[in-house]
Amino acid sequence: MIKAGIVGGTGYTGVELLRLLAVHPAVELAVITSRGEKGIKVADLFPNLRGRVNLAFVEPDDAVLKECDVVFFATPNGTAMKMVPTLLKAGVKVIDLAADFRLRQLVDWEQWYGMPHACPELLAEAVYGLPEVNRDAIRKARLVANPGCYPTAVQLGFLPLLEAGVIDPESLIADAKSGVSGAGRKAEVGLLLCEASDSFKAYNVPAHRHWPEIRQGLATVAGRPVDLVFVPHLTPMIRGIHATLYATLTDPNVDLQGLFENRYAAEPFVDVLPPQSHPETRGVRGANQCRLAVHRPRNGKTVVVLSVIDNLVKGAAGQAVQNMNLMFGLSESAGLEGIALLP
Repeated sequence: MIKAGIVGGTGYTGVELLRLLAVHPAVELAVITSRGEKGIKVADLFPNLRGRVNLAFVEPDDAVLKECDVVFFATPNGTAMKMVPTLLKAGVKVIDLAADFRLRQLVDWEQWYGMPHACPELLAEAVYGLPEVNRDAIRKARLVANPGCYPTAVQLGFLPLLEAGVIDPESLIADAKSGVSGAGRKAEVGLLLCEASDSFKAYNVPAHRHWPEIRQGLATVAGRPVDLVFVPHLTPMIRGIHATLYATLTDPNVDLQGLFENRYAAEPFVDVLPPQSHPETRGVRGANQCRLAVHRPRNGKTVVVLSVIDNLVKGAAGQAVQNMNLMFGLSESAGLEGIALLP
């Protein structure tokens, strides 16, 4: 059994990791840390885990975490980078669900996250954990940077088009909407029921931290810089992301449906819907799944891709487990075969 530890397990991503790992056939949950909740039983904080997780929260302790085979960081940005070097030296594999290792360029990371990086020497080694792009590198990795939620939905939607070279990489638009759980488990006025319910708004239009991550991934696939407009929105639902993606076609004869179906035919967690489909966030709720639909309105020069994921699963914890499976040579779908919840 793989001994797994979770650092920062009191947020929505942490409890989602616990939910998935508690029933994983090859994982033993060894430790879960939280300074603020030290001594409290996990099931007392998250009653859905009663009878499944018998651990109590403990303070982070390098000596304890070094006994794990893999450690997941579900912590705020800037936390994992202070502990990762010690764990790697001890032979522990690390999956960081925050942004500490997502950007390859140090200057970009420090500009966007507003702090000096504690271990910049590891930025080049960290593997970006989008299996649909970096599967082989993930298998060999000891440090994986789990992608952000918006970047997962957006990149999977644009990926086939950029790989095939059938769109103008300087005309990319991503209009994305997320449920409020994407903001984390915290007390904030804008996330209160009376503030977020029955309302819909864009936010961080001039500069969102996921923009450089998305741009980096798309440029890597395209083999050249891309021009991306990314506009996130907050929607009055708990979980889910819906990204509507726009690009200008450069090949008017391309079979868009065939392109997407062929690209993702072997992918266990990407589902290309039939022509003229419109995926819904409720169709992926609780599942490690990205559902895509591709459209060409009025047979014009604009291609529209619809991409939906659960921001807490394929956009966070589920993708982290998918990466762990690859890192340890397990079946990629181990522990991730649950069906989305309806209604």
